[in-house]
Amino acid sequence: MSAKCLFPKRKEIQRECQISTPTSVPDLHIELSRWKLYRHELLVYLEHFLQAYINGDHLCAPTNRTEATWKSFVSCFKEQGLISSEIHDAKSCHYLINTTTSRPLYFVLDDNFYYRSMRYEVYQLARKYSLGFCQLFLDCPLESCLQRNCLRSQSLPEETICLMARKIEVPNPEKNTWEQNSLILKSVEYTSEANLQVIDLLVTALENPVKQIVENTEQKEKDRAICAASILHQADQAFRRIVSQTMKDVKDENIFPNEMKILAEELNKLKAEFLEDLRQENHQKNLFCLPTNEFMTNVISSFQQATDSVVKQFFSFK
Repeated sequence: MSAKCLFPKRKEIQRECQISTPTSVPDLHIELSRWKLYRHELLVYLEHFLQAYINGDHLCAPTNRTEATWKSFVSCFKEQGLISSEIHDAKSCHYLINTTTSRPLYFVLDDNFYYRSMRYEVYQLARKYSLGFCQLFLDCPLESCLQRNCLRSQSLPEETICLMARKIEVPNPEKNTWEQNSLILKSVEYTSEANLQVIDLLVTALENPVKQIVENTEQKEKDRAICAASILHQADQAFRRIVSQTMKDVKDENIFPNEMKILAEELNKLKAEFLEDLRQENHQKNLFCLPTNEFMTNVISSFQQATDSVVKQFFSFK
């Protein structure tokens, strides 16, 4: 009952690198938060390695790091020949990376990854650097998990394993396109057939790196323009209704027609100024990115207050 996220780099890199995170804890409710931070920390370190490898730079130790975790991470790569055993610059912790090998490299993140969102973080990293990505989900029956737990030198509380069984989310390729390259192994024992399936999974990931998201600037600008036009139209309609209702209310005060005309001109001038301000603010600050309902409520409220102020001043001068 476990999920593994794997993503192979392009074909010019070498061998397999396995990074394991703890898969069990005695007090699940307290410890899960700690493992979440630990998992995120490992992904940060892994991205540091990817950046250094792709750019041909030295691997630099992150400023914000847990020393023991970082040393363990570096040691894992040293053991597999991906990082030189000697520090290039001891003072700043710069490590030399081995970029001369030719065999494919697979990063195996061995963890429960019981929530889909945890695995999606790994997918995002693969997409960011155009790496292959795949998931291997070991669907071991709960009964077998409990039996194997009894054979451990340090077994876990059964309620911990039962809770994990309830929480874990199986890959759903039909619903989530990013999970399409997933393999679910249901057998209790690892067979030669399963071995072939895993190899095929890895080859598929290697040959089909995740494509980076290319922002469609032209389409984004069109969508923004449509949104802006829509909001301006809504604002114009709302302002017209406020002006119309205000003029009806003022008419009941029995003021002269020429005064009504002057007031109408002032209110229409105010409306035009508000609409122009909206156009300018949208052009300069992209204010229409705010939630439409909240934005429109604020704009209409401001116009209503400004209208009331104009009417109040108008009658004070009479």
